[in-house]
Amino acid sequence: MEIELVAGDITDQHVDAVVNAANSGLLGGGGVDGAIHARGGGEILAACRELRATTYPKGLPTGQAVATIGGELPARWVIHAVGPVYSARQDRSSLLVAAYRNSLRVADELAARQVAFPAISAGAYGWPLDDAARIALATVGGAETSVELVRFVLFSPATMHAFRLASRRPTG
Repeated sequence: MEIELVAGDITDQHVDAVVNAANSGLLGGGGVDGAIHARGGGEILAACRELRATTYPKGLPTGQAVATIGGELPARWVIHAVGPVYSARQDRSSLLVAAYRNSLRVADELAARQVAFPAISAGAYGWPLDDAARIALATVGGAETSVELVRFVLFSPATMHAFRLASRRPTG
């Protein structure tokens, strides 16, 4: 698998699927979630409402992922992944790992070969950037998947810097 780090807007990515750093309600929010819903149009929201009415009436659990159509996005699908809110008192890193792994599992189910990821949980959910980058790159880099290209689309210079540093560190 090839891993790319790019600065930019995830809603502009011409890939098979973009990953949405969603909240459990699946009905939009701020940050990446709000941008994807705004640019993707009402079809994404309608698909999310259907998921809430049927499969996930209590919301999508943290660490899980589910796909909808991409609506008006250049990507065919949106994979909604719920990352954990950071806590200094409780280790929730396994839930962040699960959000990435389950996103790739859903991508495989869709036969998606190119997937764009944001830095899940590194925005409003407060995950420290250096740790978020380390977890993201180690998890995706070590995953068994048919995805051929993972593009981390990083909106802020600070996030890009954290991912660049983490990509240079040995994993182990």
